[in-house]
Amino acid sequence: MTKFTLPCIIILLSRTCAFAPSNSIQRTAGSSSLSMTADDGNSRRSFLSKAVIAGSAAVGGFALTSTTQSVLPAQALGLPGGGSLNKVNAKLRGYGVPVIDKLADGFSPLAEVWGKGKNRDPLLIQFVHPSDWIVTLPSQDTNGEDGTIQAGQYAKGDTATFYLDDTEGKVAKIAEQPKEFFQKELIKAISQKGDNVYQNFKVTKIVPRDENGQDYMTVDFKYDLLTGAGFEVERRGVASVTSTGKGVQVLWCASTRQRYNKSTESALREMAASFRVYADGLESQKIVYQEREE
Repeated sequence: MTKFTLPCIIILLSRTCAFAPSNSIQRTAGSSSLSMTADDGNSRRSFLSKAVIAGSAAVGGFALTSTTQSVLPAQALGLPGGGSLNKVNAKLRGYGVPVIDKLADGFSPLAEVWGKGKNRDPLLIQFVHPSDWIVTLPSQDTNGEDGTIQAGQYAKGDTATFYLDDTEGKVAKIAEQPKEFFQKELIKAISQKGDNVYQNFKVTKIVPRDENGQDYMTVDFKYDLLTGAGFEVERRGVASVTSTGKGVQVLWCASTRQRYNKSTESALREMAASFRVYADGLESQKIVYQEREE
């Protein structure tokens, strides 16, 4: 199979699938209403959401789910996923967790609750990302929550994606797990859209670290992405893996091999190092739907 660089793929695909109709399904709340204020979006945001999903599908498997997610500019002050360091730290203080001491130049902080829907257990997810990246958040409706927390510069193939594996339960001594454990978790994370989206996956380095008494593992990895158009894209990445609550949590950050070697490695490592997960005291963040009276 011929390998192409990402710019070549974008040029080839732009002639045939630019703004292709999305097959994503947007579920509606029906006769129910949120008990809390929610942004119902507008046509511009809807268009942006579809464009991001179509674009990431074109370059292949960047872990956006089949349901349209909330898409937000990272720099948008006052919106979820954006905000100043002071604003995000105020949120962290409200949850009773450590604040972010300092922020690298060109980065924005993110602190969002994953699992507000009735089908998930809530987790507070925290990390930093380049300020010009787009943030996507899970979608919500009466059936529950779908999708994940992700930031990316999708046209260039740069992404940072949160993944939860709840099949393992909490792993008490994650720092003592073998290399095969982390390889299995990362393969699950990158292959959420199907088992045939990658080949030649390899974990190249594992470094443990302690953050406020919680073990995190920094994992370097590489693989070849198989796109829907039949191309192969060499990718490199850095992930942070931990275990709290009822599962194993992963933030995996990746880009093309060319961009990783040239410019993105330091940014990916900054994001992975900033990853924090908290599982306690978040039940109040659950979204409650109330049936409307006929």
